[in-house]
Amino acid sequence: MVQLPILNLSVVSSSLRSFAYSSLRSAQNPLVNMRFQHVAAAGLTTSAVAVNLFVSSYSGIVTSLQLAPSAQGPGIGGYVLTTTASNNGSGPQPSWLTKDPYNNVIYCVDEAFSTPNGTMTTYTTSKSGTLSLIDTQATVVGPVSTVIYNEGKALAAAHYSGSAATSWNILPSGGLKSLQTFMFNLTAPGTIPSRQEAPHPHEVILDPTGSFIVIPDLGADLVRVFAIDPKSSLLTESTPFKVPAGSGPRHGAFLKADSGKTFFFLISELANTIASYEVSYLGATGLNFTNVFLSGTYGNRTTPDGAAAAEAILSPDNKFLLTSSRNATLFQLDNFDKTNSTKIPSDTLHSWAIDHATGKLSLKQIAPAGGSFPRHFSVNKAGDMVAVGLQMDGRVVVIERNVADGMFGDFVASMDVAGQVTSVIWDE
Repeated sequence: MVQLPILNLSVVSSSLRSFAYSSLRSAQNPLVNMRFQHVAAAGLTTSAVAVNLFVSSYSGIVTSLQLAPSAQGPGIGGYVLTTTASNNGSGPQPSWLTKDPYNNVIYCVDEAFSTPNGTMTTYTTSKSGTLSLIDTQATVVGPVSTVIYNEGKALAAAHYSGSAATSWNILPSGGLKSLQTFMFNLTAPGTIPSRQEAPHPHEVILDPTGSFIVIPDLGADLVRVFAIDPKSSLLTESTPFKVPAGSGPRHGAFLKADSGKTFFFLISELANTIASYEVSYLGATGLNFTNVFLSGTYGNRTTPDGAAAAEAILSPDNKFLLTSSRNATLFQLDNFDKTNSTKIPSDTLHSWAIDHATGKLSLKQIAPAGGSFPRHFSVNKAGDMVAVGLQMDGRVVVIERNVADGMFGDFVASMDVAGQVTSVIWDE
């Protein structure tokens, strides 16, 4: 596995381009031909049991994959991904998958570029990977993220192109019933008018107490805050938190630290920054955010021109923040198909160690993502494998991860998937 050393270079502003559903490729970077080095696999606890993954893509299909050990030894071929099922019942542009932690239900949202409404589709899972339809509900156009809240009683969604957030009651069947719709407006375009012409809610995130949902809004440069009524699951909008103009907040993650403090990590797409905030609670009505750390998404390395920050998630042990960046192909990888000599240009995954006392981050590794546009990735429960959805390559790769030091390791499996991959989750 390749990793980049962390150099003492100043972060500079990158030229920002629109990523509105177009295939962009970065200019070649002189770092892409640097010598590869392997990350030691010590500390990996990978299970030998087969596991299912679910993949959404803009092809209109949700694909079920099974990851199982191979008899061919470590590295690519050490595991094998096989397609076990496919489902086209989620609309033309499925954009996000959520597994309900309280049951075996999968929620899939359709971003619906070409139709007046989005959809929320509910499925039951199975050991075979086959998804069985429970119901489908029409919703505001452009849903891109969902989260389960109020101990499994409700679901919230962020609607990027619809400039909205919605909430839904979860029925005993696992189906959904509309609860609330919040529509957002801007009085004027933001700092980057091409991307901030309207509010663009990008993710819904539950706080550690289960009392609040926050929504990074890329178009409005806000983190919107909603209080949860535990009796009714109704959301009440609180005072939003303003981020620096032109940031374009995209995704984030909360941490209840060992120190007892609560931190919120925010990745911003347009400014290519990662920020840490200490969170304080204003009773049951709101949150206060105090910035304690700010860095470019490449640490002290110059942010590549055209880069676009994407995902930010915690490792299962809460010791590391894992992020991804698109449209900056710092690596050229050997092809996963050994009969093909064509190199694969690769964007990056980043591993950050978390200081639980201060909330500050230390960049430990920049590693290849396995291809172009790692829009979404997820980590298995053991923390030793990462599934990456590579949007513009139509590929899913699985990467080993060292739980002890947080480093990404070898690629262990790869599978091409029809369409632009939008999310990949583990069925655990």
